Amino acid sequence: MSRLSKEEAVNLIRNADLKTLGRMASEMKAKLHPKKITTFVVDRNINYTNVCWVDCKFCAFYRHGKDDDAYVLTFEEIDQKIEELLSIGGTQILFQGGVHPKLKIEWYEELVEHIHQKYPEVTIHGFSAVEIDYIAKVSRISVEEVLKRLAAKGLSSIPGAGAEILSDRVRDIIAPKKIDVKDWLGVHRLAHKNGIKSTATMMFGTVETDEEIVEHWEHIRNLQDETGGFRAFIMWSFQPHHTKLAEEGIVTKKTSPNRYLRLLAVSRLFLDNVKNIQSSWVTQGSYIGQMALQYGANDLGSTMMEENVVKAAGAANRMNQQEMIRLIRDIGETPAKRNTAYEILEVY
Repeated sequence: MSRLSKEEAVNLIRNADLKTLGRMASEMKAKLHPKKITTFVVDRNINYTNVCWVDCKFCAFYRHGKDDDAYVLTFEEIDQKIEELLSIGGTQILFQGGVHPKLKIEWYEELVEHIHQKYPEVTIHGFSAVEIDYIAKVSRISVEEVLKRLAAKGLSSIPGAGAEILSDRVRDIIAPKKIDVKDWLGVHRLAHKNGIKSTATMMFGTVETDEEIVEHWEHIRNLQDETGGFRAFIMWSFQPHHTKLAEEGIVTKKTSPNRYLRLLAVSRLFLDNVKNIQSSWVTQGSYIGQMALQYGANDLGSTMMEENVVKAAGAANRMNQQEMIRLIRDIGETPAKRNTAYEILEVY
């Protein structure tokens, strides 16, 4: 079977019947995951700071340093969150924050080393390409040195956050201060080169075109051909509440579940070299999250013990391990808890 071209992908997004897309994506999923095992991870998203100077128009989470509710978590507060995670059998922390203008590499090294030494059983999956790029700038070192120094202290992998849509036209509208497409890809390329795996993400539903969505997938597919360093692809929809995009009348409505499932299915067909695709139940709710498993997704993502960024923009969906297991069984698949590397820890 030949690879899906950009033109074919755009045509499927615009014209294919939704049920047909689900069938096609399920066939591709079955080739990659013939045992019908659907995974999830028990983790906690720790937002170590909400201070950020990048001022993305789609974000309702960030604060400036002088705001009353701006914070940087203490190591003691972070320890407490990790201990709560361990008490429910968690294995991973997803570390993300705002792009803090004053925190340099030494602070991040101390943080990662502290956690890795105190909680060696916890995988540290942290710091977006945007954060890493800025740590390098403010510390006056290279991006590669940031990656090497954090990995030496215990950083395991990096998330795909900050990708939004990998189109500079879109980025100039929704996040003009953010790194461009070339730099986002460059951080991940360097991470992969240095043995640090990552994930790839996409936030759709702002001002992008169908062609720009496929352009985004092509960037991911090309880099994956080159490095093989992406473990998964995660796609979610823009949540407009309390954001500048909504306040300025640029984007005021959420996209439909139909649109989410349509794009998810075509992403499964296009990203033939990315084995794992996550369902975004956090933005879609548990039942569309379950339907996503029949539109190409093979992973329900995280139980999300704590989530603050999407919640700030109006989405407050919650799901525990037992509900995930039930939803997976309900569609005739086998639930399994995994770790960050997508290795199976327990089958249910």
